[in-house]
Amino acid sequence: MREFNQEVIHTYVVLAYKESEYLEECIKSVLNQDYPSHVLIGTSTDNDYIRNLASKYNLEVVVNEIKGGGNAVDFDFAWNAGRSELVTIAHQDDTYDKNYSLEIVKAYNKEKNAQIIFTDYFEIRNGEKVYSNTLLNIKRILLSPLRLRFWAGSPIIKKSVICLGDSICCPAVTFCKKNIKSKSVFVNDQLNGNSDWYGWLQLAKIKGGKFIFIPKSLMGHRVHQDTHTSREINANTRSPQDLIMFEKFWPKPIAKFINYFYQKSEKSNNL
Repeated sequence: MREFNQEVIHTYVVLAYKESEYLEECIKSVLNQDYPSHVLIGTSTDNDYIRNLASKYNLEVVVNEIKGGGNAVDFDFAWNAGRSELVTIAHQDDTYDKNYSLEIVKAYNKEKNAQIIFTDYFEIRNGEKVYSNTLLNIKRILLSPLRLRFWAGSPIIKKSVICLGDSICCPAVTFCKKNIKSKSVFVNDQLNGNSDWYGWLQLAKIKGGKFIFIPKSLMGHRVHQDTHTSREINANTRSPQDLIMFEKFWPKPIAKFINYFYQKSEKSNNL
């Protein structure tokens, strides 16, 4: 088992599901960090494939015994499983640049009251890194108010960056556990497909705690047809949940108008 240094303040919980062909690449990326983060694997689908990779890299596996809870339950399990001040839920299909951990820890040392710290990201499409497209550029515009750190603790500003869509990429986020009082951030029976967006809203309502945005593309979000997001968009189950989220920010007629255009932008998640 990879030894856990108590002085390490950052942990990756690699959230593994079934048998992803990309899991080993994700593991390699979080082990190959300039800052020595702790790494463990979290799963609700314990199997030999995951166990063999864990053994290969000498990693601990923590198992979520709550079955069938969906993304929200898995996400809450993962960030609570990390035994350090800072925890990143590393999605099994994604990768992290080698200085992701270092940039996160540096930001936390400057902003001890942060709730979440997150970076910009790039997409991985057909094995190629994509740093700029319409969706990425729109998200960067939405997040631009957080470039001014003195606004980062305002509930109004925090809600404003997510009121036109889920601009925060979940696997790019690190949770500052001591500044998040509840152990459940993501769970909502109506919004399993939008559990991360719902979670950001719950945190945004809290005064004082900051959303710290690092405008550097330090993690790669893989876009392929078997991701949870792609499956939901293709099955047309995402739109009703998006509308529920928009109605948390806007009157219903405005929410419907925004949702119409949001669905068109989400199609870019498809290859």
